[in-house]
Amino acid sequence: MSGLNTSHNHEIKSKVQSLPAKTGVYQFLDAAGKIIYVGKAKNLRARVSSYFRIDSKRSGKLYVMVKKIADIETIVVESELDALLLENNLIKKYQPRYNVMLKDDKTFPWICIKNEPFPRIFPTRNVVKDGSKYYGPYASVRMMNSLLELVRQLFQYRTCRLQLTPENIKAGKFKVCLEYHIGNCKGPCEGKQTEEDYNNTLKQVEEIIKGNLSLVVKQLKTLMREYSEAMEFEKAQAVKEKIDLLEHYQSRSTVVNPRIDNVDVFSVISDEKNGYVNFLKVVNGAIVHSHTMELNKKLDETDGELLELGIGELRPKFQSNSKEIIVPFKPEFDIPDVKTTVPKKGDKKELLELSERNAKYFRLETKKRKELVDPKRHTQRILKNIKSDLNLPELPEYIECFDNSNTFGKFPVAAMVVFRDTKPSKKEYRLFNIRSVDTPDDYASMEEVVYRRYKRLVEENRPLPQLIVVDGGKGQLSAAAKALKKLNILQQVSLIGIAKRLEEIYRVGDSVPLFLDKKSETLRVIQHLRDEAHRFGITHHRKRREKGTLMSELPEIKGIGEKTVEMLLKHFKSVKRIKEAGFEDLEKVVGKSKAAILRQYMEQKNRNE
Repeated sequence: MSGLNTSHNHEIKSKVQSLPAKTGVYQFLDAAGKIIYVGKAKNLRARVSSYFRIDSKRSGKLYVMVKKIADIETIVVESELDALLLENNLIKKYQPRYNVMLKDDKTFPWICIKNEPFPRIFPTRNVVKDGSKYYGPYASVRMMNSLLELVRQLFQYRTCRLQLTPENIKAGKFKVCLEYHIGNCKGPCEGKQTEEDYNNTLKQVEEIIKGNLSLVVKQLKTLMREYSEAMEFEKAQAVKEKIDLLEHYQSRSTVVNPRIDNVDVFSVISDEKNGYVNFLKVVNGAIVHSHTMELNKKLDETDGELLELGIGELRPKFQSNSKEIIVPFKPEFDIPDVKTTVPKKGDKKELLELSERNAKYFRLETKKRKELVDPKRHTQRILKNIKSDLNLPELPEYIECFDNSNTFGKFPVAAMVVFRDTKPSKKEYRLFNIRSVDTPDDYASMEEVVYRRYKRLVEENRPLPQLIVVDGGKGQLSAAAKALKKLNILQQVSLIGIAKRLEEIYRVGDSVPLFLDKKSETLRVIQHLRDEAHRFGITHHRKRREKGTLMSELPEIKGIGEKTVEMLLKHFKSVKRIKEAGFEDLEKVVGKSKAAILRQYMEQKNRNE
């Protein structure tokens, strides 16, 4: 324990050293005795010790949390699964400040088979411990209703709330209703259906709800054969229609090989702030449940930690007892008697990819909803992230970005794009033809354009951007800084360069580049600026190059002089119109012979291109 941070008192160090090397759960408490973090470990002593080792790479949030630890409590358990479940329960109970927040607290619907004579089947959001059977929860109300509709089409069962006790039925207290007359119920209220027959129907309903469609189809096919052999063809036809309905429902649900049975699929994706774990329940190759949960990250948790939390939360929630889980990588914790599969190809790999697509779609939809509710708040959050990541003195609500384009030094141009509140402001885009540089010198071009841009803003007393971005590394950044220094405004703005090779960020006065998280919103905004400037500049450069090429070539054509070129431009106004002009239009301006020469040249040029 020599690596322990000396800022922690002797009592904490002694407690860490005395922890058991057993599987369990640990709780960090602050000076007030409040639980601030809960975690699980295969080896409690080794895991807890790791928090107190000096590590320059650890995040600031983790460092702050460790400084607040005043006491440690542990719970030793029998298995890794027990630790996973206990950790999950303690997080939900105490909601520690530094733990991932499980954003999965809304009430989902269930299908209930009521504990009563001739049980009813109905959807509910309230699970009551009264002996009734509950199936779910269903993340999609549409999926649940679709399943109930299928069951209703297949089987006859009551929907009334009558107390169908044997005494009440025998006493003749009830009369059959419209549901009986239209064939949706067999009339148990008048004793027209036995409880045994009704319960046999419920068994098939339960199998369908569980996703075991093939078992029900098999039973129905046996019944259909029995009816056929007994010459009861109308009943056989009714059963056949049920089989067709089930097989159609199953064909719509099957996504992979039907032999993949009773499997759980988990995938995880994350960004700087949140993680998303998707769960698919697969029975006979058909997805019977799909759900994505969102987790708020607190200590830069890894995808592995998020996946373990998701598995620990979702398997109990959906009452899964599957003997196989499909995951993108092997979790640190094993689940007893459950096989862990990390597929590389085939049907199981397709299932995993489907799960990942669901997680990405959920993340996208979640972000869209947040933006629709409060777009300004969303923008402010991104701006705060950029300010923090780049260590800026103020929010970069106004950003300008520069990019150079040239062809071997010819036709050099530069583009400047403007972003307001992280969004392009296209009416403020500007293009620059480079004046002072004849050779391919990106640094000199950058210096000229930046100087010209901000000289004008200073002279016109217009506000400067909070952030200037240049496309390039140290060289382009130094050139831009030189221009700003000439104007005495280098200290008034923030200036960065983005290099293409590794997307590293260079800052003035800092020789070490900054590497942002590839998933970070800050990097995405900077990349958007850079790409937009490149797109805008390359479009203008292409037009200028085409114009310059044609204008330099025309006087070289035998029979076409400079005066002819001037006449053409005066009449057609642009090079594009000259290229598109027909023989007759050219003839009106320069005569028949020169028009023929020009058309022949244009046609030859087009064939070569």
